[in-house]
Amino acid sequence: MLPPARGIPTRFQAFPAVALESFWRGSRRRPGLPGLLAATGPTDPLTQETAMIPLHTLRAGVIGTGFIGPVHIEALKRLGVQVTAVCGSTASARDCAARWGIPEVHGDHDADGLVQSPQVDVVHITSPNKVHVAQALKALKAGKHVVCEKPLGMDSKETARVVAAVAKPGAPVFAVNYMCRFFPAVLQMRAMVARGDLGRIIHVQGHFFQDWLLHDTDFNWRLLASEGGKLRAVGDIGTHWIDAVSFILGSRAERVFAHLETFHKTRYRPKGAIQTFAKADNGSRIPYTVDTEDFGSLLLRFGGSDHGFADGVHANASISQVAAGWKCSLSLGIYGTRGSVRWDFQQPNEIVVGRRDGPNEILQRGTPGFLEDVAGFTDTPGGHPEGFPDSHKMHYRAVYEHIASGRKTPVLFATAQDGHHEVRLCEAVLRSSRSGRWVRI
Repeated sequence: MLPPARGIPTRFQAFPAVALESFWRGSRRRPGLPGLLAATGPTDPLTQETAMIPLHTLRAGVIGTGFIGPVHIEALKRLGVQVTAVCGSTASARDCAARWGIPEVHGDHDADGLVQSPQVDVVHITSPNKVHVAQALKALKAGKHVVCEKPLGMDSKETARVVAAVAKPGAPVFAVNYMCRFFPAVLQMRAMVARGDLGRIIHVQGHFFQDWLLHDTDFNWRLLASEGGKLRAVGDIGTHWIDAVSFILGSRAERVFAHLETFHKTRYRPKGAIQTFAKADNGSRIPYTVDTEDFGSLLLRFGGSDHGFADGVHANASISQVAAGWKCSLSLGIYGTRGSVRWDFQQPNEIVVGRRDGPNEILQRGTPGFLEDVAGFTDTPGGHPEGFPDSHKMHYRAVYEHIASGRKTPVLFATAQDGHHEVRLCEAVLRSSRSGRWVRI
């Protein structure tokens, strides 16, 4: 039986049934996923594989040309997805289009033009946080699928509008870019927890440390609450840690106790704009009062999981963007009654397995014990490192295959509801830090 038309680009829905059946049967097929990640949707009875249209028939438009926009573009091109449009300032959009061979340019930040383009099927939103919701709602109204950078929005009142829009019958696919889910190590740890390899989970410990905002002369729009939201370190990188842990455990954070600090009460900014992680000219600068945190400490209590091995798990995390020497260390340890696993973003191809009554192990991606459970989410053999760019590629592959299969693949990516929950969690973090009490999310 052919997958339903929902999720198929409009230009294919008019095909005669016989021609469309031939097209589907000749298209790329997604291998069945092993073990806990196995798809349960309709499959080809001969191959036990989910049929889908080729990804190169889908067309993406990217809003934003800063640090993360080109990361999206590169990952999409590696998948064979057409990137047909880009939006930003006129100069940056033209430069980005020329560099990546993108035919359609929407300058002067004309996101509306990109959203309405008939040459775009999926909109990637990589603009500043304050415009995420408005752009997402316009894209959904235009019938476009959406991949939105995190956080989903500035507050839960506005992100609830996205959740409501996505809940409507026939709404497009919507994903929030919590791409840490798609590191093979994170998927492997998720499978180990759900299978009971670690026993009942007792607690989780970790951090997300960076140092790119260590100096008072470091500047980026994320430092401004008016641009990025009231939480900066926790909202920008801390939610990556929390989402990854939630994904691994199979449960959401329900309560939080938080302490936030702003070390640089006054910073000095350049007169012009500057990209994320870029260095500013040390010429004339102007002082400004900082209204977002540099670091924070979080205690979290998670809810129950469907598999039963994670129930009421306690977690503690330290989040900092002023941790000298740490460039991008998302580190976590999952500790259970039978064993533990530890992993760091900066060493993405290795998992340390800890035991009380036996030798510890270092599992390497692509080798036994770190292979079968993640076979559908790693492309290179063991010993050939995969990392940050590959996590984006795997995330977009999961999203685009969900679209291309008519929504017949597992929803492993973060949804609008997941993004909304993270924003509500950030609001609870703020309330807890101000009150000095546990707060329910």
